[in-house]
Amino acid sequence: MPLSNIQNIVLVLSGKGGVGKSSITTQLALTLSLQGHSVGVLDIDLTGPSIPRFFGIEDAKVRQAPGGWIPVPVHDAQTLTAQSSQRSTSNGTTTATETQQPPFATSAKEIGPLSCMSLGFILSSRNTAVIWRGPKKTAMVRQFLTDVLWPPGLDYLLIDTPPGTSDEHISLLENLLKTCAPGQLSGAVVVTTPQAISISDVKKELNFCKKVGIRVLGVVENMAGFVCPNCSECTNVFSKGGGEVMAREFEVPFLGSVPIDPAFVQLIEEGKRPVYPKGTVVGGKDVSTGEGAVKNGEEAGSEENKGEVDTGLLVDKYRDSSLAPIFDEVVRRLVDDIKAAR
Repeated sequence: MPLSNIQNIVLVLSGKGGVGKSSITTQLALTLSLQGHSVGVLDIDLTGPSIPRFFGIEDAKVRQAPGGWIPVPVHDAQTLTAQSSQRSTSNGTTTATETQQPPFATSAKEIGPLSCMSLGFILSSRNTAVIWRGPKKTAMVRQFLTDVLWPPGLDYLLIDTPPGTSDEHISLLENLLKTCAPGQLSGAVVVTTPQAISISDVKKELNFCKKVGIRVLGVVENMAGFVCPNCSECTNVFSKGGGEVMAREFEVPFLGSVPIDPAFVQLIEEGKRPVYPKGTVVGGKDVSTGEGAVKNGEEAGSEENKGEVDTGLLVDKYRDSSLAPIFDEVVRRLVDDIKAAR
């Protein structure tokens, strides 16, 4: 069985659509890789498969092999070189910044391999509508669990799910509970946004986990704040704290609040390395790039760097994101919790 290759399986769930499950899954995967783990991402959101888009591999196709499908690689295990943030001096030249630098970008780092599987790799076009009844969805989920040939010894498999508690969820859990070894299904990360309407739907997901016996590893509150790309402010446009209150009510861990960061959106959509104005503080950490920072994606420093396309790995550029230190802490807590429960 392909699942026997996997050490830990983690579900990413939410009772509501549009809360950013795929974004959270992507960042959990990138951070696990940055911490040296081998990672797989399985996208079972069959009607809206967005994982290929998040990892910038939409044009990739799944390869057939004896016994099943080979997942699409995002990157292999390798060493990321050390980087230094740059700032502009008064005469327009650049020097190594004296301010605090992004935590992942200041040293060389050994990263683990990352690969993905999604229906998006199988469809003829990203615009193809999936109009399937329940039995066909159930069969597809079962095939994903039995026919994907994940690399041997995979440390973590993250499963990105559709919203709610529908056919995909039932099929997924039936197959996992039937085939997983004890302790292999580590649990679920539940995603919400701070608003009351979102929390009321996500509470149903927590009750679902309780009824089917899935351990809740923690709650992530997404879209809790907005990191302005033109100033150093992080404003709570959608309020904040609702996810933490819900976690306390259900007596499950609260993993953290994640703001909306337009620089992360640009990274995913355009491949641009995140940069921030001087004085930008997110989650209590200074994530400034320096005085030669960017406004609206345009370099404000030296002319020679303007219009330059960064062809580096997604995981490398993510190290400069304001969200990277937040997820570093979230993932460390998850990994420690999973190890302690084994």
